[in-house]
Amino acid sequence: MKLPVFITCLFVTLPLFAQENGDAAFLAARDAFRAGDRSKLEFNASRIGNHDLAPYVENYQLRINMDQGDSTALRNFFERYDKSYVAEKLRADWIRWLGKRGMWSEVDLEFVRMIAPDADVTCYSQQARLARNDKTVLDEAEKTWLTQLEPPVSCQPVLEALIWEKRVLADDVWARARRQFEANRTDWAKQTLFYLPPSQTPETRTVDSVISSAMGYLARQPANWNGSRQGRELAAIAIQRIATNDPRAAADELEKLQSRMQESEKQWAWSQIGLQAAKRHMPEALTWYAKATKAPLSDEGYQWKVRAALREQEWGVVHKTVEAMPPTLAAKPEWVYWLGRSFKAGGRTTDADALFEKIAGQPNFYGNLADEELGRSILLPPKAPSPTAEEQKLARQNAGTKRALAFFRLNMRTEGVREWNWSLRGMSDRELLAAADLAKRNQIWDRAITAADMTKSEHDYSLRFLSPYGEQVRPAAQNQSLDDAWVYGLMRQESRFITGAKSHVGASGLMQLMPATAKWVAKKIGLRDYNHSQVNETEINVLLGTSYMRLVMENLDNHPVLASAAYNAGPGRAKKWRADRPLEGAIYAETIPFSETRDYVKKVMSNAAYYTVLFTGKPDSLKNRLGTVAPRSSEPKKDRDLP
Repeated sequence: MKLPVFITCLFVTLPLFAQENGDAAFLAARDAFRAGDRSKLEFNASRIGNHDLAPYVENYQLRINMDQGDSTALRNFFERYDKSYVAEKLRADWIRWLGKRGMWSEVDLEFVRMIAPDADVTCYSQQARLARNDKTVLDEAEKTWLTQLEPPVSCQPVLEALIWEKRVLADDVWARARRQFEANRTDWAKQTLFYLPPSQTPETRTVDSVISSAMGYLARQPANWNGSRQGRELAAIAIQRIATNDPRAAADELEKLQSRMQESEKQWAWSQIGLQAAKRHMPEALTWYAKATKAPLSDEGYQWKVRAALREQEWGVVHKTVEAMPPTLAAKPEWVYWLGRSFKAGGRTTDADALFEKIAGQPNFYGNLADEELGRSILLPPKAPSPTAEEQKLARQNAGTKRALAFFRLNMRTEGVREWNWSLRGMSDRELLAAADLAKRNQIWDRAITAADMTKSEHDYSLRFLSPYGEQVRPAAQNQSLDDAWVYGLMRQESRFITGAKSHVGASGLMQLMPATAKWVAKKIGLRDYNHSQVNETEINVLLGTSYMRLVMENLDNHPVLASAAYNAGPGRAKKWRADRPLEGAIYAETIPFSETRDYVKKVMSNAAYYTVLFTGKPDSLKNRLGTVAPRSSEPKKDRDLP
């Protein structure tokens, strides 16, 4: 199939903004800064005038001359552009410059004016506090000891202070190293082990052996390997490394060794086997978790224990595990919902409803499901009045949104997104709706959605769930016998309707097609003379994307949950993640092993429900959409080569 030339031409992307005279000067100034060419930077700065991006050019000038340490010029800039994104980032760079030189009083002065400091900048502030003997910083560092697994360079002196002050002892060092091994941060774990007393620190080559060949390491150990803490801990870590590839083999090894290990070591090792088994949907996962008894779990460890229990319908384990979670983790919508379901399964309906009420009304997967548990359909809130002319004017005049629009005009999307998102901070609902309207008018669909998503009381779901390109999407969905609400729900999650979107793995366009997939689909549907340069053309991208959605649906029981998972992670994985018995669609989604795909499927399905309400004006049911996922089947399916 080949589209007529006149149709293809209709969808060539046109410039969204009129060019401005200062654009060339700005781009030249940016290039000069990157090249370290002061004279060209100064020349183009003199030409920039009152261009919306003039603050960035001034920022370049201050950064290129930062080694002069001119704090007066910098503070003048911070004052003139107070609370702006460009000032925040320049101040962060200034703090880094000061911190590397140990100018702690200056760091103190600037840090208090930071709004959202990065971790490394925060650690420079903590170093400054240590320099004036403020020991309260150690309390903060203790809280992050187990969670900051890849600390920036500036954080290391703060962590080392915990050692010197004896706030962290050998047990804490091993606990941190275990967390790092669990997260596969092996290089960082090796660094952590150097915090042990010299007599207890394992040799680097020994740790490398555990990492690279855990089974071989265990086989080579002498009879008295358990005579030291180091030997037992490394044996437990070796078990963890084996479990990442083969939980059953790890369990067999641990059965042989556990009588020679202390409780904390063997319990942690069992928790790691349980975790890896849960990720693989192995039926033994809960048995192995149970052998861990009271071993402290990481956040991931707790979550996968609940997921394993959900697949086995062990509601008592769900209940106990969620209640054992750290409060901040247990308060997340997914665990509030599943705790409520565990109460409901145990007949505690009143307690269950109280939990559902906590998250009901939230416009997300678990908020939708909680509403349905309470007997409420998915409906849209009353539509807020459209922005007034004055509100629209104020949105256009906002310095941050003006800078963002200038970046988008120059095709500097990353910079535009950062500036736009920063400018939304602290906006009222009315201001957010005006910003969303401004982005929509300029066809920056993703930023319109971002602004509309942030409203608290006044909402416009036609902005939250935009549906552009209707002339291409609706007919394509109809031709493939697809639910257009599901197509839009998927597209919203894939690209937020940015035609030029490209992922880090090479997927392109509105429907984020991988090159090999696009080529396969084009051949499958008979699209003659297709080449990958066409993939971002709206009509071609939508044609290929919806065709692939139909093929995936046919290959996966016509189930949209499976098809959504397949669209993101591949049909083979979507099939593999089914159970040996029918599985509630929500449980299938929650137990997807890939965090990106798990989040993706939930959002696609919730999006589809909202699009249905917008398109039909009728309430929708997410539970009905999720349905039941059929068990694994060995029946041959057509298109076994489906990418």
